[in-house]
Amino acid sequence: MISTLFVTLFIPNTYSKLRIYSLKHQILFFWLSIVLPLLVFPFSKGGVLAFSTSNSRNSFSTLTPSGKIETRLPSGKLSSRFHYKRPRVRPSIVNIITTNSPFKKNILYMTLPDQNTGTPSPTASTADTIAQQDHRKFHFSIDRGGTFTDIHCILPNQQEIIRKILSEDPDNYPDAPTEGIRRILFEYDAENTKKGKYKRGDKVCTENIGSIRMGTTVATNALLERKGERMGLLITKGFKDLLKIGNQSRQDIFDLTCYAPELLYESVKEVDERVMLANFFDEQIQDDKIMTIFEEAAVDVLGSPKAGYGRRVEGITGEKVIVLKPPDLNDVRIQLEDFRKEGIKSVAIVLAHSYTFPEHEEMIGKLAMEMNCFTEISMSCKVMPMVKLVNRGHTACAAAYLTPKITTYLGSFRQGFDEGLKNVMLTFMKSDGGLTPVDNFGGHQAILSGPAGGVIGYAKTAFRKITGDESEKVMPVIGFDMGGTSTDVSRYDGSLELVFETTTAGVSIQAPQLDINTVAAGGGSRLFMKSGMFVVGPESAGAHPGPVCYRKNGHLAVTDANLILGRILPEYFPSIFGPNEDQPLDLEGARKAFSQLRETEEGHTYSLEEIAYGFLKVANEAMCRPIRNLTQMKGFDITNHKLACFGGAGPQHACAMAKALGMSKVFIHRYGGILSAYGLSMADAVNEVQEPAAGVYQYAHPDRSDEDPSRSMREERLEFLANVATKNLMRQGYSKDEIMVERYINLRYQGTDTAIMIREPSFASACHLPYADAFRAHYKREFGFELEGRDIVIDDYRVRGVVPGKSPKDSKVVSSIGAPIAMSKQRAYFESGWEEVDVYNIDDLKPGHEILGPAIIVQSISTIVLEIGCTALVTSDGDLDITVETQNTRDSDDESSNGEIVEDPVQLSIFSHRFMGIAEQMGRTLQRTAISVNMKERLDFSCALFTSDGGLVANAPHIPVHLGAMQSAVRFQVEYWNSDGREGLKEGDVLVSNHPQLAGGSHLPDITVITPVFHNGKIIFFLASRGHHADIGGISPGSMPPYSTKLEDEGAMIIAFKLVRDGKFQEEGITEILQAPGKIPGNSGTRNLHDNLSDLRAQVAANNSGIRLLKELIDEYGLRTVDAYMHFIQRNAEHSVRSMLKDFAKDHGSRAEAVDFMDDGTPIKLTIDIDSETGSAIFDFEGTGPQVLSNHNAPPAVTYSAVIYSLRSLVGQDIPLNQGCLAPITFKIPQFSLLNPSNDAGVVGGNVVTSQRVVDVVLKAFKACAASQGCMNNLTFGDGKFGYYETIAGGAGAGPHWEGRSGVHTHCTNTRITDPEILERRYPVLLREFSLRRGSGGEGQFKGGDGVIREIEPLRPLVMSILSERRALQPYGMAGGGPAQRGRNLLLKNNGLAINIGGKCSTTIDTGDRLRIETPGGGGYGKPL
Repeated sequence: MISTLFVTLFIPNTYSKLRIYSLKHQILFFWLSIVLPLLVFPFSKGGVLAFSTSNSRNSFSTLTPSGKIETRLPSGKLSSRFHYKRPRVRPSIVNIITTNSPFKKNILYMTLPDQNTGTPSPTASTADTIAQQDHRKFHFSIDRGGTFTDIHCILPNQQEIIRKILSEDPDNYPDAPTEGIRRILFEYDAENTKKGKYKRGDKVCTENIGSIRMGTTVATNALLERKGERMGLLITKGFKDLLKIGNQSRQDIFDLTCYAPELLYESVKEVDERVMLANFFDEQIQDDKIMTIFEEAAVDVLGSPKAGYGRRVEGITGEKVIVLKPPDLNDVRIQLEDFRKEGIKSVAIVLAHSYTFPEHEEMIGKLAMEMNCFTEISMSCKVMPMVKLVNRGHTACAAAYLTPKITTYLGSFRQGFDEGLKNVMLTFMKSDGGLTPVDNFGGHQAILSGPAGGVIGYAKTAFRKITGDESEKVMPVIGFDMGGTSTDVSRYDGSLELVFETTTAGVSIQAPQLDINTVAAGGGSRLFMKSGMFVVGPESAGAHPGPVCYRKNGHLAVTDANLILGRILPEYFPSIFGPNEDQPLDLEGARKAFSQLRETEEGHTYSLEEIAYGFLKVANEAMCRPIRNLTQMKGFDITNHKLACFGGAGPQHACAMAKALGMSKVFIHRYGGILSAYGLSMADAVNEVQEPAAGVYQYAHPDRSDEDPSRSMREERLEFLANVATKNLMRQGYSKDEIMVERYINLRYQGTDTAIMIREPSFASACHLPYADAFRAHYKREFGFELEGRDIVIDDYRVRGVVPGKSPKDSKVVSSIGAPIAMSKQRAYFESGWEEVDVYNIDDLKPGHEILGPAIIVQSISTIVLEIGCTALVTSDGDLDITVETQNTRDSDDESSNGEIVEDPVQLSIFSHRFMGIAEQMGRTLQRTAISVNMKERLDFSCALFTSDGGLVANAPHIPVHLGAMQSAVRFQVEYWNSDGREGLKEGDVLVSNHPQLAGGSHLPDITVITPVFHNGKIIFFLASRGHHADIGGISPGSMPPYSTKLEDEGAMIIAFKLVRDGKFQEEGITEILQAPGKIPGNSGTRNLHDNLSDLRAQVAANNSGIRLLKELIDEYGLRTVDAYMHFIQRNAEHSVRSMLKDFAKDHGSRAEAVDFMDDGTPIKLTIDIDSETGSAIFDFEGTGPQVLSNHNAPPAVTYSAVIYSLRSLVGQDIPLNQGCLAPITFKIPQFSLLNPSNDAGVVGGNVVTSQRVVDVVLKAFKACAASQGCMNNLTFGDGKFGYYETIAGGAGAGPHWEGRSGVHTHCTNTRITDPEILERRYPVLLREFSLRRGSGGEGQFKGGDGVIREIEPLRPLVMSILSERRALQPYGMAGGGPAQRGRNLLLKNNGLAINIGGKCSTTIDTGDRLRIETPGGGGYGKPL
């Protein structure tokens, strides 16, 4: 029996209470709790003694097995020790704990172990365990959303009740969850209600509350609205701006403002400390005597800690770390004091490589704690000890920023209850779907706290067997949670799917989170007619003013469409609208708003109902898109899934979406409107612990593949983590028998960045290296292949301790008892038009009732629309199991019909979503299956769909410089293979090319893979993917030589080759092509053939995924319709561009001119003549300089891409990106000019520097904004063993109403940059600095963005090459704004000499030297005020 003593007398199995308020009591406590137990212990069978009191410092005292009592400070430093000897008896552990937790009072307590098991019972949580098991009390599960708070309560008689109240109603109550609890207790706890214990305004009596579980959007809303705690950041010197720069990409490539959310921290200070990994440095030193020289820290001529010199320490991962410079705590104290003076109350500490070497962060964290002036101290090594400095830093900042917000909310929540709340189990839902005690709930764990409850809800209710129907297979489930402003989708197939890196509101969170995909489409999504299309969202009407029908002068929204179509019934909706909040939904107001759309060009041929129904179809397609991504891109068949719908708006759309997706089952739980709250009542209690690792799990070499190199370390660490997780849960009040332990290893192939968290397989004990088998199976299912010849390496160990929550019993099979009696009939609009439908009240339905669609079922908190062809069966639990009629017949034309297909704006919008969705999924496939850093991490690729003649239909917004260029490549291949004497194309062929001048390429490293799509033996479409390969040979590593003068210097040239012939990959042939440059004196073949071949296979796989999706679309709509809408989409884009050009001509005249100059003085001149009547335009580049004896010549395809990007950005709205954008444009590019060079001219720089300058010239002509940095700052480095390539951010130009963004990629590129810790882990370099180049942006009314500083030191001699522009001429300002600073490239020698190496240079850099790249800023706009 577990006993808890809240007394100072050590009497087993009894208890009483004593408060410690005075010094006298504390002295008495010491004697009774320490001395007396030591006298009693020899005669007892063991016990645990613990004390908790409020204090600013934590300490921990332990009676060790040897009889010593040790007291330690938080750092682990021994504070005091005395020895006690107790013979003949197994010693027990004595815990004396002081805590500064704001959630615990000054309580004295001690616990005894179970006499049979020796397991200590939990301390303060014992009362919680009793409460959790006490069925005589009320148990609450609450989901506090942004608009509504949902409450599920289990009454003492085990009856379940639900409530929904407004989350914000300050006139009636200060806190919604507290008010909801009070109302239920007032209604159902009659005895205490009679005693007046639940009066509004009084503290809520807790004596009958058993437990409270909560999910909350408090943290999410604080993050979105940037209303967290004021916080400061301490980060390693040289990386002050690292989190601002992030991965240097921009969210929307066509947004000239380069919008980015505000940073979480308001002040940042650099800590002068540094550590580095020892692997690349120490591998060069074989002599132990020489090694001793490097054990002492040293300073180089630049005043920085010298690379390789310092104490060697083994990190947590097993990697050897060199401590170049420890932090000076006196300096850090001054920095922290500065934070305090600034009013900053929360601190995040983020130091390089702290994932494996946390010592420096811990030192600073201890110092900050001792200063006792910060509410939250977030150390990245504790928050999430995983490699990647940027993501770990953002996560630490999120914890520091949001946790105090949660603490404040919890404090106000607690104030609504009496003191008994401390004895109530209060837990919160984390983003990973597990419950955690209130005092362990961190802000970074709370981002998905609300949606997570819904995932648990549908996982435990929709994914279960039906007793009595053994033939029924349990289907995997897609969760569909439709709210007011957005929709969340997720998947469940017996286990929760987690991700470990997500981005929310511009902040990268590195923490376990449920894999929930969000799309900006919900009941409040606004409706627009734009450019001949029906557009839904992403703007939302919100709760205020809301949709038109809310009677608050709101915006036309999806809810209005459902209302006028009879899918929402005002008489069954609360009458809470109007000035007095007593009126129903405004049907006539909604109809009037839709009638105005009939007056538009797009809507004049449609009825009011057809317009509303069209918007619903577009909204449904927008919500189907993430569901397709969630399943198809991971290799799952969407038709084998069940759609579980919840949320207030979801049931109105679920059946229509299931039909569109080909899904045969829809599940709607009886509590579907509050499923997140219901899910909380069934959630598991979870404690996760994780630590980083760095080791080989399985060798690839056949001779060593049976070895188990990590076994001893692996077993030790997993067992240690399992014990930690178990003890943490036991402290929460759970017994050891309740706890399940799940073990995971985060594995990846060597040299890739795709780590997969693998759970210990069920067959582990019967298999050698079982995690490897599970990893390979998962990898092959998701990516379609395995990587041969690569070690499988370990990144992290993770253990998840779980106390399973309750699960509903299996549903029982029911037989149909026919249709229930309808309570009324209503008119509702469906695909066939108006229908007279039955309306049912769900409370009147009984198990076995069967309802045929079309019909409407009314719940108290939502409306269920049963579409035509759907049948709903009421299950034994009162849920709805809906069977959806799926048909193979097409929605549109019959294939044999010859009738004209007329463009429909609704279908145009739907096909726009579908075509772009295909291109995006191709991109995701390519990212997942590629192995090179360029494609997998930097995302330097693009994917697109083309018509049978090679016209661009949809290009996913990946890399802008690829946008228009691929069309030229596809059209060349069509012409080439169909010309006389050629063999033509047949099914099973895949083409490859890269030649810039002859084959429509951009530059040689960009290789295009093209796959024809056949139908009945005829080519109907093409799919293509273009990716930047890190090396394809040539005169320098990385194939980006700064000094090349002819094309052959830049690598392998491919005009036309069948990469796949008759379905077989032609490895031998493509290998010969890639190695061919090595036959030219001074050149080399590809230096990384393995990666080339793997990435080419990935490009083929991406195209194949597009073919599969395109054929599904053809099966659904018919080839004629799909082909017609490809052309309609192009025509729509053409119309948008023509409208923009006409508007410009109207405001600024029909002619626009601009000129800018390359650093060598070569002009790029553009004259634009616009026909103001037709919107056609001539882009004449006459006056552009001749081609140069260098490599920044640009083939015409690059100019096409630059122009199509510029036009799409200038349109200023979301239009399809395709060849239609260029249809109004006639190009005139002089032959043998910089923009149309000869076939053998060097062009590698044209794609990466000249393209940027062409965009600047186009935007200058249109007076759109000041110049951006005008360069990509291409850096390559390597030696005979490896090659590495990156492009570096700079400043963005300011515009008429915006400041230029700093440290971002602009215009023709949007590639990411490698994380500093990954860079130093994989390559022999030390990143000394990556920061903003302050003051480099142009002055003006709106200031231009600043460039960056990137300083790299090689750890062995490396060839480093820089190819850059704007080193001589400054980026221009506009409208009186000043120019930005030009860039600069410096070689910093180890003797202190700084050498300007110019814009283009390739040289060997020795150890101790550094390459410093200072990128240009962006120009300012407007005269300075």
